[in-house]
Amino acid sequence: MKILVCISHVPDTTSKINFTNGDSEFDTAGVQYVINPNDEFGLTRAIWFQEQQGANVTVVNVGGPDTEPTLRKALAIGANEAIRVNANPTDGFFVAKQLAEVIKNGGYDLVIAGKESLDYNGGMVPGMIAGILGSNFLNSCTSLTVDGTNVKAVREIDGGKETVSTSLPLIIGAQKGLVEEKDLRIPNMRGIMTARTKALTILEPVDATVNTKAVKFEKPAPKSAVKLVSPDNLDELINLLHNEAKVI
Repeated sequence: MKILVCISHVPDTTSKINFTNGDSEFDTAGVQYVINPNDEFGLTRAIWFQEQQGANVTVVNVGGPDTEPTLRKALAIGANEAIRVNANPTDGFFVAKQLAEVIKNGGYDLVIAGKESLDYNGGMVPGMIAGILGSNFLNSCTSLTVDGTNVKAVREIDGGKETVSTSLPLIIGAQKGLVEEKDLRIPNMRGIMTARTKALTILEPVDATVNTKAVKFEKPAPKSAVKLVSPDNLDELINLLHNEAKVI
């Protein structure tokens, strides 16, 4: 089984976020980047298929040379090879078009992408890839088993979970629950050293329409000062909740 895992290069949640050029561009200075968490769940499941069923695992990213350390980390975790599409990931459709081309040329049986990225939370790329290729697609997957070409998956739906049977080739949108957090892999020294010798192929992008453009970014409003109310003064508490917070 050939598995392709789509990897997004996203800021660590502990990074301090700033914007430049009139708040129209993200300031990358001093920002630590990591594998998108939803993608990391998918990668860990792919490595399980590699260990248990002999699957070959390739990771792919759309981005510039600055994303290669993230791909190398994925290789250190256990992926067999990596692909970088040499383009700025300007919007969801553009990224989906590039990934669809890689999938079409690579003959992959299973494609695992995070259901959304931590930075933009667009939640559109896996479905767009499936639409472009006309492939089977399951989103919000929390369980996945493969027996030959038969697949059984569990996905989250409103108010519960749904168990689905389908077949390969398949594209899924992975999320937390596909593996347990305790099962996520931390690269060891052997993995890091081995990753240096694994293939990292760089592909030029195909032509694709860019449909969206970031006009301006804006930070959330800072939290206001906290007002403490005596537990004996319920009238004042009700007044503040009603007239200032406007929650009652």
